[in-house]
Amino acid sequence: MNRARTACVAIFVLTVGQLIIGTFGGLSQFDGKGFGYRLIAYPVLMLIVPAAWFWWRRESRGAPPWGAWALIMTPFLIDVAGNTANLYDTISWWDDINHFVNWALLCGGLGLLLARLDPQPRWTLIVLITGVGATLAICWELGEWYTFIRRGTELKGAYQDTLGDESLGTLGALLSAVLVERRTRPGGRTGSTG
Repeated sequence: MNRARTACVAIFVLTVGQLIIGTFGGLSQFDGKGFGYRLIAYPVLMLIVPAAWFWWRRESRGAPPWGAWALIMTPFLIDVAGNTANLYDTISWWDDINHFVNWALLCGGLGLLLARLDPQPRWTLIVLITGVGATLAICWELGEWYTFIRRGTELKGAYQDTLGDESLGTLGALLSAVLVERRTRPGGRTGSTG
């Protein structure tokens, strides 16, 4: 098993294990944070891109892009690990840095997959990755509001937090878009996405 595939499996198992603990463990740091929803949603979100790839590519012989998938899955592990270690409630800037870094990782993985489509002109790859990242940041915030903010204790500052999270997520997506475009540029340094 190659390292990237091993990383994908480990990331998935560690995330689901912590989700089970968060949902059924009775620890206070998980209270009111929608872990019942996360136990269902996170594994689906982590596997949707690989499942779609295998479904569309079932007849091709190309190697699966395990490295890109590991980047897509890592933000879910970071989020759950942050809750497990109670970092969201003990470090004031933890949520903000997570929205930036996690979107950079997520959109880096998605960007490596989008780069395989070779969009022209090349600058459209940056716009595409950033746009996908901004859209996902909005969807994420809607999901947070529905699962635990609207009935929780965080409603008072939710508007400002939501705007900040969407902005940081979009900036993380933009950073990854620029890096992916440079890394996959024809004639430049082209790395493997597997």
